[in-house]
Amino acid sequence: MIGETLNPPAAGSQNSPQRPGAPVIDVRDLLAGGREATIIHAGERYRLRITAKDKLILTK
Repeated sequence: MIGETLNPPAAGSQNSPQRPGAPVIDVRDLLAGGREATIIHAGERYRLRITAKDKLILTK
């Protein structure tokens, strides 16, 4: 859920620690139940998608 606080990553995990005060957004909320979304940044369109191997890819 948007704004939900999640547990910090376990020591040694691949995820870097979250910056204090940074929002936590569940990708399922961002993609509205789908597998991809278009994100606009500085007037440019980017595509965020979940791959068949359940990884996230952001492309311009």
